[in-house]
Amino acid sequence: MTELLDRHRRVMGNDAPLFYDEPLELVKGEGVWLEDVAGRRYLDLYNNVPCVGHANPHVVAKLAEQAAVLNIHSRYLHDGVVDYVERLVGLHHDGIEAAILGCSGTEATEMALTLARNATGKRGIICTDATYHGNSSLVGRLSWLPVGTERSGVKSISTPQLFRPLESGLTEIDLLQRHLDELTSTIASFDDEGGFAGLMLCSILANEGLPNPPAGWFTEAVGIVRDAGGLVIADEVQAGFARSGSWWGYETNGFVPDVVCMGKPMGNGFPLSAMAASHDLISGFRRRQRYFNTFASSPLQAAAGAAVIDEITDRRLVHHVAEVGDRLRASLTALQPDHPRMGDVRGTGLFIGIDWVHPDSNEPDVEGAGQMVEVLKSGGMLLGKAGQYGNVLKIRPPLVFDHDDAAAFLDVFTAAVADAHS
Repeated sequence: MTELLDRHRRVMGNDAPLFYDEPLELVKGEGVWLEDVAGRRYLDLYNNVPCVGHANPHVVAKLAEQAAVLNIHSRYLHDGVVDYVERLVGLHHDGIEAAILGCSGTEATEMALTLARNATGKRGIICTDATYHGNSSLVGRLSWLPVGTERSGVKSISTPQLFRPLESGLTEIDLLQRHLDELTSTIASFDDEGGFAGLMLCSILANEGLPNPPAGWFTEAVGIVRDAGGLVIADEVQAGFARSGSWWGYETNGFVPDVVCMGKPMGNGFPLSAMAASHDLISGFRRRQRYFNTFASSPLQAAAGAAVIDEITDRRLVHHVAEVGDRLRASLTALQPDHPRMGDVRGTGLFIGIDWVHPDSNEPDVEGAGQMVEVLKSGGMLLGKAGQYGNVLKIRPPLVFDHDDAAAFLDVFTAAVADAHS
């Protein structure tokens, strides 16, 4: 391990990120299980990219079958590519009619932001103050942007949440109004700065730590954006493809976006992303940008993407995720009264966050969350931490994670949280 780690740092840079105090050398994956070089198995509660399971046989077979016949760039007609994009946009609401394929969520987001600015003729983009949508020079401007500051036409609003509200003592209705007023004033602040183009948000506020916003925030915020002439861009890179217990996170939270960004799980590990909108918006983007990606809209991408849709549909994973996720979240919530470090349990479908706190103050316990991740790893359970303060334990397994897997995790987690409390 030490020799491999030294080689890794030498050829990939000293600060290339690796999980855990002692990084894992993984050699095999199957379903929801991973195996390290020593043969130890770990239950994967983190990786949403292989959404229909590590080494999914159907996806592997379809990739191999297509790779053995043809793979080429997008400047040729191919029935499989057109079939796939038709299926993909057909999973969305009627306003989503066309898509452009890419290779990463960052790429899809950059296309979406450019589309919004082109379509509106305006420049201002709004995001939340604890978000992440990608790492290009444009998209990176949205990451962790403090309220009251600006990065090249991008401003943020406070993350809407009930657990750590803007001000204590407010009713939920008053808190909602505070957030809506902040959005309205931020939109207005662009009047002399190139105008307002749109709102970019993860439809389940994933990187913000899955906070529960005041009831009605999503629908009210979308209405304000539309009234101001802006476009609503839903980031479904983490929320989509059944993760939330619906096909799309925006369905779970009851709003309708103008533009949708998709990525991570689309190809079950094969690089595939998409930006989708109405035919007019997509055509307008094409006309202005003449966008092209050598590796996107390929037959191999289409084969992987179609196989993922097959698996989600044929195995009824939307229903499965909602059922397993609801029961797991209920079981974790039941532990809270006896374990005050579990400040809040929240989420939807198979994306659950546990807000790890100092028991006497409810303040974020970042160090304690990190320790829990390490303890769970030693018990054969892999998960991560994220959120606005980096203290939210993030449970986000492949969609094929079932009740038996959840029971195995709960056994280890219950023991670990009892030790943390003692």
